Amino acid sequence: MNLSKAHRKAADYVLSNVFRSATMSIDELANAVGISVATANRFARALGFEGYPQFRAELVYGFEAMLAPIDKLRTEVQRPATSIEVIASALNEDINNLDATRRGLVPELCSQAVRMILNAERIYIVGYGASAFLGGLMMHSLEPFCDTIQCTVGSGGPSHAARQLFKYTPKDLVIALSFPRYAEDVVTILHRVRDKGVPILALTDAPSSPLASLANVTLYAQTRRQLSPNSEAAALCLIEAVCSAVAHQAKSPVNSASEMMEFMLPWMYQDPVSQQRRPASVDVDEAADSDRG
Repeated sequence: MNLSKAHRKAADYVLSNVFRSATMSIDELANAVGISVATANRFARALGFEGYPQFRAELVYGFEAMLAPIDKLRTEVQRPATSIEVIASALNEDINNLDATRRGLVPELCSQAVRMILNAERIYIVGYGASAFLGGLMMHSLEPFCDTIQCTVGSGGPSHAARQLFKYTPKDLVIALSFPRYAEDVVTILHRVRDKGVPILALTDAPSSPLASLANVTLYAQTRRQLSPNSEAAALCLIEAVCSAVAHQAKSPVNSASEMMEFMLPWMYQDPVSQQRRPASVDVDEAADSDRG
């Protein structure tokens, strides 16, 4: 194929930046390559396409799920709106997500999820990207009621998680968190632990999620958001709701929470004024007891 110097320059850029090129409008590509919009359009036609839209559609093929949030963001930022309108709209999106999540709950699956958590000898929470932080919060909430619980946040990556999960058995539990765009590492780990017969509880967004077909039990949180790939708020609310159900069903949850709090007292802030007053009140009480004696 004979291409002009400008067209070869565009071709070199696209071949070196396929994914980035797939996200670009014709103006953005022309600016990145250093050619005119008309030349960019002629470049697409020189490759056999009717125009740039058809050329970009071919680049997008295979990247649709990953590019959808970017295209959605491009559309939204072009709409004029004040900050308060954007904030209010985002909150309304979360309200709708939470309502859809609540309506989608299946009672038996919720019960199974709680039993899986309470019956497991060890729990490992797997999540990467934003889901790693969600996993850390889930671990924090479940710690008072679970003997051994770990998560991938700050753990050293998927290979470290694999070293830990190699030791897991059907008596343990893996909790997997992933939302669009799904992390390949989570899917890979689930394949491995499923082959070992380790039970899997998945928290994801829809039955089409790659986690759903790998898990023994799946709970869904609707996470749609116009200006970002996901609403972490809806996912976090589902996590906190599950942890609340675990606390309700756990053996001696009050004792567990009290013992943990007592152990953590040295690291908890206490008002110095209250600390000064407390001994005095104790002395008064002791004196009163002495007088009654």
